[in-house]
Formats: sequence, C-alpha cells, structure tokens
Amino acid sequence: MKIRTRDAFGNNLIIKRIIIFYFGLITWYRFNWVNSTTIVGSDKLKNLPKNKVLFVSNHQTYFADVACFYHVFGCVKWGVYNRINYIWFLLNPPLNIFFIAAQETMKSGLLPKLFSYVGSVSIKRSWREAGKEINRGVDPRDIRKIEKALDSGWVITFPQGTTRPYAMGRRGTAQLIRNNNPIVIPVVVDGFRRAFDRKGLLVKKRGVKLSMTFKDPLEYSKDDKPDEILRKIMEAIEQEPEKKNLIDAENTKSN
Repeated sequence: MKIRTRDAFGNNLIIKRIIIFYFGLITWYRFNWVNSTTIVGSDKLKNLPKNKVLFVSNHQTYFADVACFYHVFGCVKWGVYNRINYIWFLLNPPLNIFFIAAQETMKSGLLPKLFSYVGSVSIKRSWREAGKEINRGVDPRDIRKIEKALDSGWVITFPQGTTRPYAMGRRGTAQLIRNNNPIVIPVVVDGFRRAFDRKGLLVKKRGVKLSMTFKDPLEYSKDDKPDEILRKIMEAIEQEPEKKNLIDAENTKSN
C-alpha cells in the first residue's frame, strides 16, 4: 500500500499537519475561551463520502470562518459532533479539506501564504481585483483546480465572494454544482464579524457568541438552471437580498 506524502496539489502533508497544529491551537483558544462557539448539525456530516462534497456558506471574515470549519471537520473525523472543544484532533487532522479563496488575498502576507498551503484553491476573481471593479472571463485553469479539489476531498466555498452581508451570489458556484453534481451542504455562520477583524486574524471583541449551523444537503437537479440553483443556495445560507430589504424596512419602521 502506497503511503501518500503530498496532497492533490503537491503540498507536503507533514508540513500541512504542522501548520494546522500550530494555527489550530491558537484558533481553538479563541473559539473556546476568548469567545464561545455553538455548532449545530455537524452530526449530519458523519456519513458523507470522502470527496465530492461542497460546503456553501456566507462569509464574515477571510480566515476565521475557514478555521472554524477545520475544527468542525477535525472533530467529526473523531466522532465528536456539535462542538469543537476536542483539541486532540490536531494531532491527526483531516488533510483532504480545501477552501476556495481569491488569489490576491492568499498572497497578501506571510500568514495568508501559510494558510494557503493548508488547503487554499486560489483563483482569480472575475469581477474585482486590487479594490477595483473589473470584468473578465473565468480562467479555465481555476475551474480545473476546483474540480481537482472536489475529486480529492471536501471543498468550502463562499458564493458571495465577499464578507459584505447580503451581497449577491456569483453564478460560478451554481455552474460548478451543475457541472460536477457534488453533495452540497449549506452552512450559516454568525458572530465572526463582531469577534474578529475583517481578515479574521485579530480579536476585535471578546465574549462573542459564534455559531456555525450545518443544514441538510441542498436539493437540486442537474437540469436546474444556474440562476435557480443560485437562488436555492442564497436562500439556504440566509443571504437573499430580499431579506436585507425586509430587515432594513423593519429597522426604519422601528426608528
């Protein structure tokens, strides 16, 4: 039996383990002691296959959200559900976890580069670069990278492509689902924006209640049009633009 020493993208698994261990210690403390974290529905992940699973989530910080996913998946690997206080998983974490991120974000410093080594599928944004709005086609090489990650393990993506709440979702996520037919797990996160800075590297406030809720697999058909799949995703992750309009109207009425 051949022992794997590298992941699907050629990253050394020993180095990945070391990075996950040290950053895992820091984030474990922040999630369990500096703040408190409630996990709901992670028991739904116990019977999922080892690959072709796509987690779609709203996005509140660049890295803290992703770190929490790693803690949940590590606990699930060891049969621990709906909590992330089982620190021993860091000694043998899952290594088939990948997350889709903007290439410019993952090259913006030493820490992002280390995070990138852990499991980033770095792609070029087709709508924004260096803080400016752009309009370019999707790079086919980026699509192949995401598909390679799906074939190798679990993939986390943020269909809004931004930490701004209630932003419109990107059709690329829906097209990816339509073309690859993965199991799609919607996830809703909350509290991270209040607890951490935008990058998710610095603690902004202590004592915040963080939460991550895993929902039932998304029901969709390969015959669904991308817009219909995207609508289902945005509804499942509770980020429909119409919901923001309703909240704004209620706030205006109460004032």
